[in-house]
Amino acid sequence: MRIGIGSDHAGFEYKQMLITVLQERGHEVVDFGTDSPASVDYPVYIRPVPLAVASGDCERGIVLGGSGNGEAIVANRVKGVRCALCWNVESARLGRLHNDANVISIGERMVSREVAVAIVDTWLTTPFEGGRHVRRIQMIDDI
Repeated sequence: MRIGIGSDHAGFEYKQMLITVLQERGHEVVDFGTDSPASVDYPVYIRPVPLAVASGDCERGIVLGGSGNGEAIVANRVKGVRCALCWNVESARLGRLHNDANVISIGERMVSREVAVAIVDTWLTTPFEGGRHVRRIQMIDDI
């Protein structure tokens, strides 16, 4: 799978770690930055990820920050993107299962490294259940 990833300074360490994990699992990763833990304006590095997902250049996207809140907000402003803010494995599972989340946001200050990896693994392996949720998601994407 081709996965876009981006972070601000507060999510930089987990971004670097997740790139390695994803590549070890056979995924192609597109890194949209940032390139250091130096303070940056987060939307500059977050917005390219959902844009790549919406355009089809990447199949999925991961955005990271301190809490993940601002990153999820930026991602969800892109038409066709459904970004789930994930602070545990269950939120990642339900984000895929019920919401067909094609982007996730993780807060480096909110979860351990192990939980971050488990969130990503769960999100990547959980199918969308479809059914009654499909029409609602299509309507949201049309907004």
